[in-house]
Amino acid sequence: MKEHFVAGLCMNLLASAQRQKAANNPPVDVILIGGGVMSATLGALLKELEPDWTIQLYERLDKIAEESSNGWNNAGTGHAAYCELNYTPERADGSIDISKAVSVNESFEVSRQFWSYLVKNRRVGAPETFINNVPHMSFVWGEEDVNFLRKRYETLQQSTLFHGMEYTEDSHVIKQWAPMIMEGREPFQKVAATRMAMGTDVNFGELTRQMLASLAQRDGFDLHLKHEVVNITRGEDATWEITVADLNNDGKRSSVRARHVFIGAGGAALTLLQKSGIPAARGYAGFPVGGKFLVTTRPDIVDHHLAKVYGKASVGAPPMSVPHIDTRMLDGERSLLFGPYATFSSKFLKRGSWFDLFSSLNRHNLLPMFRVGWDNLNLLRYLISQALMSDKNRLAALQAYYPEARLEDWQLIDAGQRVQIIKKDRVKGGILQFGTEMVSANDGSLSALLGASPGASTAAPIMLELMNSMFKDRAASPAWRDKLQEIIPSYGRPLSGDAELTNRIHAYTSRLLHLNYAEAGQPGATDTWGTLPKVI
Repeated sequence: MKEHFVAGLCMNLLASAQRQKAANNPPVDVILIGGGVMSATLGALLKELEPDWTIQLYERLDKIAEESSNGWNNAGTGHAAYCELNYTPERADGSIDISKAVSVNESFEVSRQFWSYLVKNRRVGAPETFINNVPHMSFVWGEEDVNFLRKRYETLQQSTLFHGMEYTEDSHVIKQWAPMIMEGREPFQKVAATRMAMGTDVNFGELTRQMLASLAQRDGFDLHLKHEVVNITRGEDATWEITVADLNNDGKRSSVRARHVFIGAGGAALTLLQKSGIPAARGYAGFPVGGKFLVTTRPDIVDHHLAKVYGKASVGAPPMSVPHIDTRMLDGERSLLFGPYATFSSKFLKRGSWFDLFSSLNRHNLLPMFRVGWDNLNLLRYLISQALMSDKNRLAALQAYYPEARLEDWQLIDAGQRVQIIKKDRVKGGILQFGTEMVSANDGSLSALLGASPGASTAAPIMLELMNSMFKDRAASPAWRDKLQEIIPSYGRPLSGDAELTNRIHAYTSRLLHLNYAEAGQPGATDTWGTLPKVI
């Protein structure tokens, strides 16, 4: 008993000494938690706007971009809403709602402008190392889905952002676009497809590594690997005290103060947000969903397909489970990926703990969690069926998109872990929300990003939104506005509906990123495309 008392006293004295040491040191301007694309994007933006600011980034793993930002843990679609059918739901009257698709595409165009600025100013390497043209296609079969795709295409043409998209119900044309999905298919099956040749494949892991490597060379930026943030508290002086365990040094703890904190730790963001104690965090819970992909690198298969082909999700499936067969360009090598096959785990991170889900539960979010489970029984049944799926059934799912596929040519790999948002709702008690959401302290000094897709593809606009709340006065200043206009030429102006601005931005980003584009104002036009790699 005496030994325990002495040990506890020593720990308290040590913690007090660490707090005193932190209090005596000036606070850093910004702390970033998590070494993924979100933190890298915010750090890169802030260093352009405020070169003299001190910024520290803490990542618990020994490498950056190893969770959701890793190229093998996501589809790398560069979500532009060209091919993702879940962004264009059908209304009860049969019309197509394209508002989400337009919003996602506008956001992706902002990200493209930001990456173009990084390339132009040599903050990252050659664009081919992280972004490449891969056409985006939607592909459906059956009378009902063909009618849906036709209406979707026609409605999307109302926006200048989707000019250049092609539509066909001719199986011979589809075979030219993507031979693999047509060979061996029933010849009289009713099919339809759309194609956007200016679609891209993005290696977000490589992009993140390049951004942080550049930041690490700049004064005032410190990158700490194998450092886990274990607590976040508000100090009496309104700064935030961050307690960090140094995993390089047996978990030795230290504290650092910061004026502003961003929690961009993927699935771990929820528990860290809860530790901050801000009122806005109450009522939030997380629903973890994982995934597996079938992957092949066989040259005779990989070279026969150059497209990201998305279909319609199964009934009850979450949006992130939309089936797709994708060309991937990772670290200079081409591969094909098909999936995802949903999985369930109580982990919030791929390299997380089995107790993540349970440790996130509290009296504020138990009711929302229960209500979401009750209201989403179809989703639970879907996840169970996916978990029990046999190799034969996985092959059948693949053959719906690649009729001549053989399972022995493919390898099953684990993809990333995603945590979908559960939040309080006055009417339902709790709702399951797909997408991303920013949760912030009242004064904006601390913010956390929760949720999943489209995520990385919209990192730049999400971080711009965060800066408008975290740094209100500076964001409204002429100095920041002018610099942001340089970084994002369309800053503050929508592209949709403005053909001249759309063309100018597409030309600008395509030139710097070495990509192809089509001119707005010419729906379906193909004569402005550059040369795409051949499919054999």
